[in-house]
Amino acid sequence: MIYLRTDNEISKIKESAQLVSLTLAEVAKHIQPGVSTGKLDLVAEEFIKKKNGIPAFKGYGDKRNPFPSTLCVSINDELVHGLPGARVLQEGDIVSIDCGVNKNGYYGDHAYTFPVGECDPKVLHLLATTLESLYKGIENAVHGNTVGDISSAIQEHCEAQGFGVVRDLVGHGLGTSLHEEPSIPNFGKAGKGPRLRSGMVLAIEPMINMGSWRVKTNPDGWTVATADGSMSAHFEHNVAVREDEAEILSTFQYITEITKIELEKLAIHG
Repeated sequence: MIYLRTDNEISKIKESAQLVSLTLAEVAKHIQPGVSTGKLDLVAEEFIKKKNGIPAFKGYGDKRNPFPSTLCVSINDELVHGLPGARVLQEGDIVSIDCGVNKNGYYGDHAYTFPVGECDPKVLHLLATTLESLYKGIENAVHGNTVGDISSAIQEHCEAQGFGVVRDLVGHGLGTSLHEEPSIPNFGKAGKGPRLRSGMVLAIEPMINMGSWRVKTNPDGWTVATADGSMSAHFEHNVAVREDEAEILSTFQYITEITKIELEKLAIHG
């Protein structure tokens, strides 16, 4: 079922999304060579609880192997769902931080990929292109378009730069559950898929690889990595479909204020 949310519901989703935005910025203060991924996770969990939110990822999934952490922390060739722990960030790494929050019964869920110290310009180009593709997709998240219009905009932008667009993982609807219909692939044909209607709330999240689009799941049962070991970037926003222009419910502004990352200047809407 695809839900059409009222303005009141969308305001509640936005409140949760903005808490995620603030949490990512709080985590950004600690991203540097030598910090452990477990430390980043602890910072996020304490911050969310202080703001009267509930970490949405912790305990998620199969009861036999629930996700154990507040954040997904994915480094370099790790695409998504990386498990925080003792591993420390190194100069030149890139790290995707994905976070979800439940506040007042509504969810926020988005992600940002950070460079750690000085990174290879080719890797920064991957990050910038992925971020640009997110906004390309969002531009198409308007009433009357289709999911395929979002998908094709992302795919065409990234493949034009020679990058691989992941097929195995997709964006999704968002609301009173963390994952709702419809699925939002990052590849597809314009004009295809479910029709977008005002009031739909989507998590649009391009996952783009420097090499092949193919991925694998690591033995921990959660971490998804590129099959060829190439770098991978992941950015995600929460948006409400509107008549003329999508409303972005999350923001990267707080991150930019903390990090002063030049990457944002390369993005279309940075």
